[in-house]
Parts: sequence; structure tokens; C-alpha cells
Amino acid sequence: MKLDSYWLDTAPPLVSACEGPVEGHADVVVIGGGFTGLSAAQALGRRGARVTVLDAGRIGGGASGRNGGQVNTGVAQDFVALVAQLGVERASACYRAYSDAVDTVERLIREENIDCNYLASGKLKLASKPHHLEHLEKTAELIRREVDTDIELIGRDRIRSEIQSDSFYGGLLQRHGGQMHMGRFTVGLADAAVRHGAKLYEHAAVSAIAKNSSGASGYRITTARGEVRAKQVLIATGPSCHGPFGWYRRRLAPVGSFIVVTGPLSPELLAHVFPNRRAYTTTRLMHNYFRVTPDSRLLFGGRARFTASEQPSDAKSGRILQQGLAAMFPMLASARIDYCWGGLVDMTADRLPHAGQHDGIYYSMGYSGHGTQMSTHMGQVMADVMDGHEERNPWGSAEWPAIPGHTGNPWFLPLVGTYYRIKDIFY
Repeated sequence: MKLDSYWLDTAPPLVSACEGPVEGHADVVVIGGGFTGLSAAQALGRRGARVTVLDAGRIGGGASGRNGGQVNTGVAQDFVALVAQLGVERASACYRAYSDAVDTVERLIREENIDCNYLASGKLKLASKPHHLEHLEKTAELIRREVDTDIELIGRDRIRSEIQSDSFYGGLLQRHGGQMHMGRFTVGLADAAVRHGAKLYEHAAVSAIAKNSSGASGYRITTARGEVRAKQVLIATGPSCHGPFGWYRRRLAPVGSFIVVTGPLSPELLAHVFPNRRAYTTTRLMHNYFRVTPDSRLLFGGRARFTASEQPSDAKSGRILQQGLAAMFPMLASARIDYCWGGLVDMTADRLPHAGQHDGIYYSMGYSGHGTQMSTHMGQVMADVMDGHEERNPWGSAEWPAIPGHTGNPWFLPLVGTYYRIKDIFY
């Protein structure tokens, strides 16, 4: 079993990263080489901007290369609760933003000819308890009435036509969405950014950002590989612990999420268990998400434990996930586990993304576990915002206070995990 991301391990090599020192001048420096940063670099480069992308490690090696590979419409939290929190108009706008994000991913794949095994199969949210289905029924009614008619509630009498498991009592199918190979998408998006003139630097952790001292506008960015000057800066680091980004870290809770991937399974077995190859997620607070990979493996992920991702922790979480997989799908209990890894979700207090400016520097992050499509979308959006079109930002009007008592070290995560486990028992 490899303690490594399946997506990163099976991706083609990235040959477009720069080998020399970080130096010179750019119109825009993007800090963070995940989907947000690469998408912004692609969009800005198409407009003729000189863009430099800096990553503390491997391009796409953070959350962008370590997630479940789902590209779905629908907000991170329950839509009924979101309406109660924000009102119908604002909640519907959030939902539409995620739908637009799916369109953005599909457009970039098409326009840039990215080979990433994209499959438009939709998402099925599975009711783990009988009363969860009742809540999904209310959710479906509200979504259908206010914002999206292309959904379907699947009752207990038909759920076996979607998934062969005794663990579920029905589900909510949202057809607009799909799945893809995260590593291949990363490399394809990075190559597209380079084709449009961007420079990509790996292992270039940023240690300082300072305004130009000469009186000229712009910034001086110091990295482990040199220094570059830029007119504008976009921070797209997510929950990274690298760099002088304390203001952002106090607003993000880096929650671990863990994944196992089986060895190749027979096509006949997969067709029986997952006949429509959806992207799946469950309704529990300590939920699971899963899907079939392009080479006929099962990817099975979830919170498992509320802890950071590191190799000993990943292995322990992997064993928990393997037990959960066997309980949910007994016919797969003997499947070999080839990969196990973890990643960090940049969770916000309201579980919504946040993007805008702080001290003149642009940022976009806080995707709260639904970042594949939204991070890609927000890279395109932030290119517009930095070009003077602030009205394009769907999250620009939201305040972003620090998480109370949070200084960057998420000491409270074990307490949150205990609360979620207890609530799952009774809810």
C-alpha cells in the first residue's frame, strides 16, 4: 500500500516548470500552484499578462492533487440550512455559482484539450438513515422550486438501481456534474498556463511579501529560490502552513480528509455495484465519498479522523476507511488496498468560499471540501476581478472574520470530531 496520492502517482510528469532562479518582474505573482493559481494564470496569460506562479512544493501537490476527484454542483452544506442562514435569494446565488463552476471546468477541458478522463455522471447523495431521506425530500423540493429542476429524488424502492448496498435508504441525484483524474487535470491546466506565457516554479516557498520601497506601486516577493517583483499578487494557498499568511490561517480550519484506493476490480463487479458510475457522498456528518477511477478501482474517502494529514495518521485513517468500505460493500471486503493518503480541507466557519482583497493583495480560498470545481472557477473569476471587474466575484460581499480562539493551530479539531461522532449516533 502506497502512502501517496493515486492522482499524483499516476499523473504524467510536469515538464513545464522552470528550473532556474525566481527573478525578474511580472504583472501578477500567484502564490499557490493548485487549481485556483493555475486557472488564474491561464486566464491572465490569455489576456497578455506576465504571470509567475510560485508553489512551496509540487505543482498541484496540495489539496488539488489529494481530493476525491468529484466535480459537482451544490453547495458544501445543506441547502435547506443555507436558505435559513442566508435567505432564498443569496442561497440560490451560491448554488448557481457552483453550477457555473462545473461549466467552467468543462469549458477549460474542452478549450485547452485536457486529457483527464472527465465523465459527466452527476452526484448521488445517499441517505444513511430513513429520516435522512425525509430531509433529502424537503431539500429536493426546495432546490427544484428555487434554483435547479434537473434533480431527482430516488426512493428506497429504486435505490438498488443506482447502488448495490444495504446501507442506504434513497438518495438525491444532481445530474449537473461529473468526475475526473485530478493529476491529469493539474498537468493539463499547468501546460495550458505555460502555453499562455506563465512561468511555474516548484519548491519556491514564499517567506516575505513587501510593498516596493522605491515609491513605485507593486510588491517584492521573496522565495526560497530568489526574488520577483510584481504589480499585483494573488494568494491561492488554501490551508498551507508555509509563508507569512497568518491573517488567512486564522480564518481557515485545516481539516484532514483521507482516501484509500483499491487495486483494479473486475468491470463486471463494478457494473453490478455502481451501474451508473456516479460521484457518491453520504449524509452522515462523518460522511464518506466514493467513485470508480478510470482504471477500474474504487476510491473511498472520508473524514475518518479529525486530525492533520501525515503518514502515520494517514495509515491509521486508511484502516478505518477500509473497515467502512467493507461494511458498506461486503462484496468488496477482500479488495486489495493499493493507495492511502490524506489531505487538508480549507474549512471556513460558514463553509463558503471567500475571495477579495486584504491590504491590497488579492486572495481566493476556503472552499470547504468542494474545491475542485470552485477553485478552478475562482481562478478565472479572480483574473476578471484583478482586471477591474469586481462584480464578477460571487463571494466579494461576504465578511470574513477570524475563527474565535484560532491562531493558526487547529487545537479544537479533536473536540469537533467527537461532537460529530456523537451527533451521528443520534441524528
